[in-house]
Amino acid sequence: MANSGGMANVGGVDRVLRLALGVALVLAGLVPALASVFAGWGISSLFLIIAGVAVFASGVFRFCFAYKLFGLSTCAIKKA
Repeated sequence: MANSGGMANVGGVDRVLRLALGVALVLAGLVPALASVFAGWGISSLFLIIAGVAVFASGVFRFCFAYKLFGLSTCAIKKA
């Protein structure tokens, strides 16, 4: 498993939401019709893709740096 060191801090529902949001952000950056909507708001396609990959990766690896920084966790795994 990716977090054999016990660093997981993203659990269940949070993980599924991150995976779905990551895919949605990447698609929003890649699909021209969606990208143009976000461009109207001043958000570039590249930003959407990078943000989507980062959010998706946090779901895959079950680790969120911001959660770690603030001492948060949504993971049901108990620390030893």
